[in-house]
Amino acid sequence: MPEISEISDYAAAIAPVINAAHVNVHASARGAVSELAESPGLLVDLRFVLPLRPVTRAGLSTIYRYHDAAGREAGIQEQLRSGTLAEDGDGVLRATGPGLEFIRKLYEAHGAAAERIGAGQDLPRLAHLAGRVLDGAERLPGGALELVAPPYEPEGSGPGLLLFNRLAVLRYHRADAHAWAWQAEGLSAAEIVGLRDGPVRARIEAATNLRAARPYQVLTEDERQILYDGLLRLI
Repeated sequence: MPEISEISDYAAAIAPVINAAHVNVHASARGAVSELAESPGLLVDLRFVLPLRPVTRAGLSTIYRYHDAAGREAGIQEQLRSGTLAEDGDGVLRATGPGLEFIRKLYEAHGAAAERIGAGQDLPRLAHLAGRVLDGAERLPGGALELVAPPYEPEGSGPGLLLFNRLAVLRYHRADAHAWAWQAEGLSAAEIVGLRDGPVRARIEAATNLRAARPYQVLTEDERQILYDGLLRLI
């Protein structure tokens, strides 16, 4: 782990490691997932949400805050046509039986990939540490984390799968912290995407790290190092 002087530095350092560990499982499972469906679309991103709770278009606009509305709606319509999502009269979107069956098989593919990648590593401990951080993460009103947490964790889930999905959900805590920071600067989602490096960007990143660091305070310094180093070995 790099030299860390402040907890906010830790949040900045571990964020790309979490992203890389998460993406690595997706990459490893890509072949198996492609055999399940040609275009799984939203179900992959919402796999840990839909078995527990429905979503709304307003909620999806928060989860996908950097995506354009037309593309998001096209994704919804694709799943409605395929029968994996159904829409209530009030516009609430729910997973159907086929949608839930796809997620079950998706979990199997992700679980197998996570266990392959983590062979010989202490996945149970890493999953436990990630779970404690996630439990300590603030769910900002109107943010994405309150929509996606807690993640769906069916009985019998292996530690690799638990770690994978807990990291996936934890990423939304940092995303909410980042959104809070750029909104405080008076920017829109489109404006932050195009913002160049400079004083405003630096302030936003610093504010993001301060807020994103808070749940890591539930861990001891040694536990933070174990989490960082353990995730690094999964990349």
